[in-house]
Amino acid sequence: MTHPIRALEDQDEPALLRDQFRQLLRYRALLAGGVVVGLLGGGFLALSGEDTYTAAGEVQVRSATADPFATGASADKGINIGSERQTAVSDTVGELAAGTLLKKGDDVTARKLLTGLQVTNPPNTLTLRFSYTGATPEQARSRAEALANAYLAHRKARTEESIDNMAAGYRAQLEPLEEKRDLLEERAGADADDVSSARANIIVSISELSRKISELKALDTTPGYLNKKPVAPTEPAGAGLPLLLGLGAVVGLALGLLLSWVRLVFDPAVRSPRELVRSLGAPLLGTLPRERAAAGTLLAIGRSGSRLAEEYRAVAFRLAYDPSFAERRRLLVTAPRGDNAAAAAAAVNLAAAFAEMGRDVLLVEADLRTPSLARDLGPAAHEVRPPRWAADEGDRSWPAGGRSNVDVPGSGAFALVAGATADNVPRALTSASVGRIVAEADRPGAVVIVLAPPVLSYADAVALVDRVEGVMIVCDPREVHRSDLERIREIIGASGGQVLGALLHPGRGRLRRAERRPKSARRRSDGGPQGPAVDEDAPEVTGDPAETMGLRSFTLPGARR
Repeated sequence: MTHPIRALEDQDEPALLRDQFRQLLRYRALLAGGVVVGLLGGGFLALSGEDTYTAAGEVQVRSATADPFATGASADKGINIGSERQTAVSDTVGELAAGTLLKKGDDVTARKLLTGLQVTNPPNTLTLRFSYTGATPEQARSRAEALANAYLAHRKARTEESIDNMAAGYRAQLEPLEEKRDLLEERAGADADDVSSARANIIVSISELSRKISELKALDTTPGYLNKKPVAPTEPAGAGLPLLLGLGAVVGLALGLLLSWVRLVFDPAVRSPRELVRSLGAPLLGTLPRERAAAGTLLAIGRSGSRLAEEYRAVAFRLAYDPSFAERRRLLVTAPRGDNAAAAAAAVNLAAAFAEMGRDVLLVEADLRTPSLARDLGPAAHEVRPPRWAADEGDRSWPAGGRSNVDVPGSGAFALVAGATADNVPRALTSASVGRIVAEADRPGAVVIVLAPPVLSYADAVALVDRVEGVMIVCDPREVHRSDLERIREIIGASGGQVLGALLHPGRGRLRRAERRPKSARRRSDGGPQGPAVDEDAPEVTGDPAETMGLRSFTLPGARR
């Protein structure tokens, strides 16, 4: 019997925790900065603080007893270890210890002496541990021993004082009895029987009181034993440099995580693919991997062993079997804002992937502000004659001015209508020639892909949505904002189009570094006497197979999504 597999829900706690942890790891600079600050703080505490030394002695507390070897004798009789611990840190003990240390040449006040003392009681014992922290090993040893001995002396004196008070009380009761006994002895001749009986009772009471006084004097008043004498420590106390560095690293990492979380809360960028899908209202078509071999080339299709090419093929297959795209076979490729290079690469490679599937593909570069496809494709594009309708009308302006065939090694070819600068861009995009070119997708087996400028930078893409209904957004998830995606969804929906999905590409950090270089260096990298052009922002292979989605599942034609 097979059980159905439960799909992960949007609010599944393990999935949400994993997403949040991945999002926190995006801010590696904050995490590294927190760890560095923690290490510096731990090193500063370890190197700037003065060395201190701690000596410890242990005192076993016992109560006064008449016979410590008697059966059933208990050492903890009448001992409250909590009270004894409070007595050990009292001012009386401190004054006694200060007086003893003064005789040895250590002039210290009782209050200052007690500041370095710590008295603890190990569980289930009658032991007090005297720990003293001093500036030198010998100072710590001598002061710990003086405090322990002062506690024992104070406790012994207190016990002896209690015995003396009790004995004095018994003697006060004994004196009247002795006087009465002497008086009865003088009257012994008057009434012999009565006097003898009273005298005998008084003698018994006197004997009992004398016995109690004798027992008090015979008590063992030893207050306890110094089981472990303090010894001079050989190493400084407290956490050492390795421990402080470790603690600093842990605290710094916690600080970095806190800062990353605060940064994440106020970050307007898309924080996860799930959030991107929710903001855009369309599925995630794929995630492009980094590939170093793509440097200097726009076409990844046709290059053997390319993971980037496989991802483009997977996206093309998914679009081909998408009912919304299969009905019209028109695709508008654009970016949210900023650089349009990733969208251009996606449009070219998707055209090559559809051509590899046997489709008659026409790629239209509708970027009339900064056209670059013809230059970037280079010798792969061969100019051919314009279509018959353009030749009949004698129209040589864009888009009827000329076409090129782009050869894809081992995959076929597709037609390219390269962009050209125009004086009136909106009028050129809404011309009848554009409508005729887009209408070529109505032929069986034909696919028209239109590359438009960023949809939030110019209105060019919006002007084409009524003719090319299907839109694919190519964006960097670390740069696009949630508000941008929501605005794109509203604009395209209001224009009568539909967002078919999003294609994520890796970041373009290298391009930003290249833009900050001097113009002469950029000119050499664009191609000049120094050599061919080199793509500074080419993706690189990271070796992680999880970066590409491969061939994903798709819905069959005619099925509902």
